[in-house]
Amino acid sequence: MGTTARRALVIGGGIGGLAAALGLHRTGWEVRVLERAPVLEDAGAGISLAANGIRALDALGVGTAVRAAAHPQYTGGTRTPDGRWLSRMDGRALERALGTPMAGIPRATLHRLLREALPAHCLRTGSGTLATDPDADLVVAADGLRSAIRTGLFPDHPGPVYSGSTVLRAITAEPVRTDEDFALTWGPGAEFGHIGFADGRAEWHAVLKAPAGIRHPDPLRVLGRRFANWHPQVGRLLAATRPEDVLHHDVHELVTPLPAYAVGRVALLGDAAHAMTPNLGQGACQALEDAVVLAAELAGGGPVAAALSRYDAVRRPRTQAVARAARRAGRMGHALTHPLAVSARDTALRLAPSGATVRAILRPATWTPPALPLP
Repeated sequence: MGTTARRALVIGGGIGGLAAALGLHRTGWEVRVLERAPVLEDAGAGISLAANGIRALDALGVGTAVRAAAHPQYTGGTRTPDGRWLSRMDGRALERALGTPMAGIPRATLHRLLREALPAHCLRTGSGTLATDPDADLVVAADGLRSAIRTGLFPDHPGPVYSGSTVLRAITAEPVRTDEDFALTWGPGAEFGHIGFADGRAEWHAVLKAPAGIRHPDPLRVLGRRFANWHPQVGRLLAATRPEDVLHHDVHELVTPLPAYAVGRVALLGDAAHAMTPNLGQGACQALEDAVVLAAELAGGGPVAAALSRYDAVRRPRTQAVARAARRAGRMGHALTHPLAVSARDTALRLAPSGATVRAILRPATWTPPALPLP
């Protein structure tokens, strides 16, 4: 007689939730994914995957497909508003050190590749109120920044707080000429960056220090004025964008770390566990790591609570350290507004050794995934 597959319920159908479902499915679990939204949020944005995120996708069996759809990032760096370079990124050196370059991909494409790797019946969108299944052996809370499950498990936790920054972003409607694969520009109280895609389009983002909740009827006009005196590439990216494609979100984070990522049969994953600022580009990569480690710890068939305790012990220290590093990076970037502070920062970056940028990127990206044993 065969054994009955253990059942997992994943709450949240974003990248982290789908990755967790895929890891569990590949290791023999019966999985259901419930996503409240009928249309997934941020489908129009893009993502930059560091080596650790790509290695996680390899472990989940979709790395080859993601590489084929992504655009490797070999050239780039950080500039001043007038276009002068503060530091350069050597993508070839990163590839030599880590075995794979950073890569840019539309978020919707990554989501589709994860979704297609799962059986079609696993994902249910527009499911209304999301409730846990009393018969499930495991519940994975991948329900994002405002996680209702996290609130239920830790009612005294203060939850996410506003970081002081808001971000506008979009993918250009057409291919656009850029001077590099990936770049950031830092000015007083603002950052503008882009990543290139395989089809010639690019995603850009603008991070501004601003009060929470401010929205603009014509965001492209506002950004055009804000960045009017910045180098020409900024204007080219804005001009290649349709107004209806611009997304605007305030940046929140879990400043107070959670005391645990697992309680009983419930595991927290991704933003539900460790929402962080985007300054290191590690939010999605850490969620992908979570998914692989969770599946690996649960693959042995032992008690769920013991496996989740191991998951917590592995993931909580690393993700909370990355979140702190992202917060520090933000303070040294667009958060600076005083001219003397900006000048001191720019001078330090120009004088830093050429390998300093590579080492900074290597720190969070140096990660080896556990193997996922197939059933």
